[in-house]
Amino acid sequence: MAAATLSPGDNRVEKMLADNARRAEAARRGKQWTLNDFEIGRPLGRGKFGSVYLARERQTKYIVALKVLRKKQLLDAGVEHQLRREIEIQSHLRHKNILRMYGYFYDDKRIYLILEYAPLGEMYKDLTRRGRFSERRSAEYVKQMAEALIYCHGKHVIHRDIKPENLLIGFRGELKIADFGWSVHAPSSRRTTLCGTLDYLPPEMIEGKDHDASVDVWSLGVLMYEFLNGSPPFEAEGHHATYRRIQRVDLRFPPGMSEDAKDLISKLLQKEPANRLPLAEIAGHPWIIRNAGQGQRS
Repeated sequence: MAAATLSPGDNRVEKMLADNARRAEAARRGKQWTLNDFEIGRPLGRGKFGSVYLARERQTKYIVALKVLRKKQLLDAGVEHQLRREIEIQSHLRHKNILRMYGYFYDDKRIYLILEYAPLGEMYKDLTRRGRFSERRSAEYVKQMAEALIYCHGKHVIHRDIKPENLLIGFRGELKIADFGWSVHAPSSRRTTLCGTLDYLPPEMIEGKDHDASVDVWSLGVLMYEFLNGSPPFEAEGHHATYRRIQRVDLRFPPGMSEDAKDLISKLLQKEPANRLPLAEIAGHPWIIRNAGQGQRS
């Protein structure tokens, strides 16, 4: 499937994206999808339970990412409940920094998720390629993450598995939260399930204590550190050593990290959940003000 070549500065881009979104929204209302509704293009990625493909809806011609999951593998791994939760949550979220889920369908062997296409790809691959991000790029991403999490928490959604592998990059270079498999819709509740990725788990989850939306604040602090350093802050040889560093909040900064950046990370990575900087205050932090919203990322 051939695609037109457009640059982010092209005036056609904004119109194309707006038209695409309108057609997607119109087409999804009351629609019962089947695989015959799509032209399947190149693979975008492969995971444990299936693959993601570039696809185009035949009638409207809008471009999507089609996530194809194998039922048997989901059942064998006992994660069908995670998929159900991901669909229930992500399909109802509408935010510029959250990947849209337009709908889903299934056949005897597979489940298909119709997702927004993020053409600049996986953030983890970009971070790996660069080694680390500049302060300006990192600040823009942290600010966008904070805004998306404020929205999620306002909808009583806790993500619980923030990490570069679960983030994509949209056409304008904006961050997109793309995986809600571990998230939970938790109105007025506190969770005790151990889930997520070890390097990003807060002390209360490692210790099996009750936790709330502040777990995402901690994970954002870990993410910011990894953006700036290229590796997470509590990395150690073996799981037990990592556990101990997280429990003690054994936070060590590399040479060259700015004092403002250290200050914000330290305020997010507080052992006591109640002491973590509220998401709403991140945009006003000096490091964000100094680095974010200053034009093109470097």
